[in-house]
Amino acid sequence: MSFQKTPGWLDWFAGPTKPRFKLPAGAVDAHCHVFGPGDTFPYAPERKYTPCDASKDQLFALRDHLGFARNVVVQATCHGADNRAMVDVLRGSHGKARGVATVRRSVSDAELQDMHEAGVRGVRFNFVKRLVDFTPKEELLEIAHRIQQWGWHVVIYFEAVDLPELLDFFTELPTQIVVDHMGRPDVTKPVDGPEFELFVKFMREHDNVWSKVSCPERLSVSGPRALDGELHAYRDVIPFAKRIIEEFPDRVLWGTDWPHPNLKEHMPDDGLLVDFIPHIAVTETQQRKLLVDNPMRLYWPEETR
Repeated sequence: MSFQKTPGWLDWFAGPTKPRFKLPAGAVDAHCHVFGPGDTFPYAPERKYTPCDASKDQLFALRDHLGFARNVVVQATCHGADNRAMVDVLRGSHGKARGVATVRRSVSDAELQDMHEAGVRGVRFNFVKRLVDFTPKEELLEIAHRIQQWGWHVVIYFEAVDLPELLDFFTELPTQIVVDHMGRPDVTKPVDGPEFELFVKFMREHDNVWSKVSCPERLSVSGPRALDGELHAYRDVIPFAKRIIEEFPDRVLWGTDWPHPNLKEHMPDDGLLVDFIPHIAVTETQQRKLLVDNPMRLYWPEETR
């Protein structure tokens, strides 16, 4: 089946640099995706965008080039609740990948068990209105209770301005919760201002809440400029990510977000994204927790006991 990519949306960066920052042994890219390929895994009819293909082989090549040992593959919205492309990555990873699925109320226990055996360890609830249609909260809550028997967690994707209206629902979720990209804060606002403070308070008051300190390329206004041979890219995001890492060092994750869906103005060099890490996790202890200990504890707990 042939698919035409959404006009104006960028392809992923095909020639990433080799990072200067050497990742700790066993590092996990805890947020990435695959797209199709569309002729094998068709995109969902209800999708809001059509991406370029980004296959498991290309993901594994990037993993090795950057120096990661493992991946966590998050179901892309362009595939809807058809998780076959994501599960195919897990089955082809020889145990080096785990997954986060999108499911509907109609999913059977047998289907959930099959995904668990493949390596799925969570479900994603997306509240970004421009990407997905609204799913009733009672349906999402039902799904969250059903996945508990497999020890899965819930990944939530939302924008900072919507947190006040979503907060009560989030506190009802019975599982571990992982927030994508720090809840997409507006980095033009103060890091200690009321908007980001609400997110910090949410994490502080609920020890089941984790955060990915990822996607500076989506959050930054200052952009990807590098100066004087040192990385200063996305510098306006640094105070936000540093604050979360410093306050919640045992509940943070990081990922590339490859192949960076829905970007129209700037496609990041994944090597430079890796070089962003020591600017937000400034000690070896923070780096190891962010990249190894925390994702292993959440996604490969059987190897950390």
